[in-house]
Amino acid sequence: MDMTPQDWLEIIRREYLQDFIRRGGAAVKFVVPAEEIGRDQLRDQLGQIAKEEGFLFAFVDAQSTKIHMVDKLFHEVARQVDWDELAYSFVTQILKTNGYELPSRRDEFNLQQIALLNGREEMFLRKELRAWLEEAIYRDFEMSQEFRIAMIRLCIAQLDPGGASPFLSNAVKEWLRGELRLISALKEALIFQKVARHNARHMLFSLAHWLKVNGRNGLVLNLDISRYTVSARPKDPHDSFYYSAPATLDAYEVLRQFIDGTDELECCFIAVVASREFLTDETRGLNRYDALKLRIWDEVRDRHRQNPFASLIRVSEGRQT
Repeated sequence: MDMTPQDWLEIIRREYLQDFIRRGGAAVKFVVPAEEIGRDQLRDQLGQIAKEEGFLFAFVDAQSTKIHMVDKLFHEVARQVDWDELAYSFVTQILKTNGYELPSRRDEFNLQQIALLNGREEMFLRKELRAWLEEAIYRDFEMSQEFRIAMIRLCIAQLDPGGASPFLSNAVKEWLRGELRLISALKEALIFQKVARHNARHMLFSLAHWLKVNGRNGLVLNLDISRYTVSARPKDPHDSFYYSAPATLDAYEVLRQFIDGTDELECCFIAVVASREFLTDETRGLNRYDALKLRIWDEVRDRHRQNPFASLIRVSEGRQT
């Protein structure tokens, strides 16, 4: 018998977000809601729980984002991240750790004002800060090199809002969001390639680590893949993407890679929401891709109760007995 959404969400909160994920773990769970349960409602409830537990929540819907292209997936997540706030949090933390007094107002937070408050020469403080950032970020090999360089640039920009660095910081944020037209704009920042399929997964892993470094408990990522099991083209092509069967299999491969990469990933919970066709459709469903099915299918299970910790959960308003 199916679990209720409330029961499943409580398990996720208590056993994962409050414990396993918070302590550095990672998990990928598939949830298939009954038709009477709105996927929007499930998303909102999961998002509320994530925020209450100190996680960043990001939602990606296959209706508007090509999840089978992992770079597009990362770009959509990046659009939901306040990169400046994370960089500001890191810089204030590193200055406080080194015993510096900081301005009380955010609009006064700049290198000149901090040097004045602490009786330092701005030139020498700038040099010290760059050395701290190199030690704390560039030598943190849990993050990919390009991600580390990008975060250093964003941190420097927090201290020099009126200088030349805002141009670079804006270009860095456009690069993260997939909006940068010419990669040559980041030549000065020592970033020479766009986020693409070969490095996007590592960028996502780096983001989860960066959130933890900045005092968040991690990342909760909600992926809605329901659109992949719809074979009919939308009447209005602007309303939703249409996916071919090969694109659907590519999406399953991306999810399979996330499952196999949980040993590398930290402080990240991925909830994949699918329609009932995911379990039953022989053309586009789970049965078409054994590499994913063998990782999540509950072949041995109780007929009357679901294992709440299983990789694949079916939820409905009917309560388990």
